[in-house]
This record gives sequence, C-alpha cells and structure tokens, in this order.
Amino acid sequence: MRHLPALAIAAAFAFGAPAAAHHPGGYGPLVAAAELYDDHDDAALLIVDIRAAVPAYAGGHIPGAVSAPYALFRGPAGNPGELPTEARLTELLRSLGATKDRPVVIVHQGTDETDFGAAARVYWTLKSSGVSTLAILNGGMNAWVAGGYDVSRDAAVPIRSDIDVRFSHQWLATTEDVAAIVDGTADGALLDARPEAFWKGNRAHPAAGRAGTLPQSQYFTHSSWFASGPAIIDAAAARDLAVAQGFSADDRIVSFCNTGHWAATNWFALSELAGIDGVRLYPDSMVGWSMTEGPMLNTPGIARSAWNQIAAMF
Repeated sequence: MRHLPALAIAAAFAFGAPAAAHHPGGYGPLVAAAELYDDHDDAALLIVDIRAAVPAYAGGHIPGAVSAPYALFRGPAGNPGELPTEARLTELLRSLGATKDRPVVIVHQGTDETDFGAAARVYWTLKSSGVSTLAILNGGMNAWVAGGYDVSRDAAVPIRSDIDVRFSHQWLATTEDVAAIVDGTADGALLDARPEAFWKGNRAHPAAGRAGTLPQSQYFTHSSWFASGPAIIDAAAARDLAVAQGFSADDRIVSFCNTGHWAATNWFALSELAGIDGVRLYPDSMVGWSMTEGPMLNTPGIARSAWNQIAAMF
C-alpha cells in the first residue's frame, strides 16, 4: 500500500489565473478578490455566500451576494456528508436564482484550509446539479476584506429561477461504487483526504460508527494543496504536485474523508485545478461507510491480519 503524506509547497503562487476580459464567467475555477471586484455588481453574476446567515453574512458581505449557508447543502447530523435529494437541491437553487448557465462565484470565510472544503463541496454540488460556470473566491471573504473592497449589510433578495436539478453521477461515487472497489469487482484508487491520525484509526468523527479507513486506501491530506494561509495553490502548482505524486486519470480516483468535506478539496484540486479526468467524490465518506457492514482497516482493537481475513469474505 502506498502512503502519501502531506507535502509542504515552498513556491509562491497566484490566487487565480488573470481573466482575459472582465466579464462574468471569464474566470474559474478560482477567482481572486481583485478580479471579482470588477464584476461583483453585474446582475449576470450570482455570488453565493455560504457562511452562516448570522452573524457572518448579516455582519457584512460582498454587495449583491445571496446567503446560502453551507448546512443547506449537507445532510443530517447523523450523516453530514449525505447527498441532498434532487427535489431539495432544485428548491434551494431556485430560491437562489441559480440557472444552469448563470455564472456563480462561491464565497466562504477563508479562515483556513478546512474552511475551503465547504466551498469545494458546494462547487461540486452545483457542478453536479448542472451549473456550468463556477468559481471559488480564493481566500474567501477574508481576502475581500483584506483588499479593502466594499462590504454591505443589506440582504440581497434573489429572483427565483426555474432550474430543474438532475444530479449527475459523473463526479459521484456511491457506497455501492466504493464497495465494488473494495471487493475487487471494480477498478479505482481510494484516496483518504483526512489527516494521518484518522487514516491510522487513532481518531474518528463523532458520528462515525467505527474508526479506521477503507481497505486498499492511501492518504493524501487535503491541506497539501495549500502553500501558506487559506488560499489554495493555483492550477499550475496543482498539476505539478499531482504529477509528483503520480496521480493520473488511469487511477480512477475516489476521494473520501469523514463526511465528504475535506475530500471535496482533494476532488477540486485534482479535477478542477490539475485537470485529471474521472475523479469522483464519495459524499457519505467514512461516517456513511462505518454504518454499513463493509470492512475497514486500522480499526483499534482488531488486528490488521484479522481485518484482512474479514475483507477477503466481501
């Protein structure tokens, strides 16, 4: 089994590739605060603020941004990574005024690397819902404020759309898909985005039924994509890092973590920045898997050899 520890990236990086022209949709999958400033008041652009409505959004947001707290895109407390139904997503996106061709910029707080996972998970959800033009504000609201740009406390009132969500499975791995990889009936590389302590079974999410990781998995910590601070590296640096680690489309990578949050960062970096085809996200991740009878490795209290014997039965 190949173990992939987190790497520090010493090179400097840009917040996003400069846009050829300033117009909504002329950038992505990352946008810098300076770029967004030139377009933020264009009605053709939908800015979605995924921070808590109170106090974050109410305390100050990008003018014109609509509030859509991250929790709206997540599952219940018992399985936070669970994918919302198509009906729920349809109603949510209609209420935001989203359409399949309207450019969307996602704004998170920009606190740290973990915070970026929220934006990446929403990006993945919107892309899978059919929204064609997407970007994440790199560095989040903190980068906007640091740039000295205007902040509003007036809540934006979106005009409802008539979008109809049919969730694509192109970037989705279900529990059944993961089980097929684990039992050897399907090809795929299982990539654990969690810190090493989770992969080794020394820590577990509070909602997880068991500690441990998926058999045959390797780990590549989500924070590896950040050189310093909360801004993710650019596409060129992401491609270089992916090549250095040997990631390719041939791997048929499935990204997972505890609840599909950190895993969304690995998916975003590999799929959207590095441009690797076929990368999928397992939204339920280890919390969902731990509720099944599927085998796990690095589970405290059971010897590795015993788990290997159990895994052979599936």
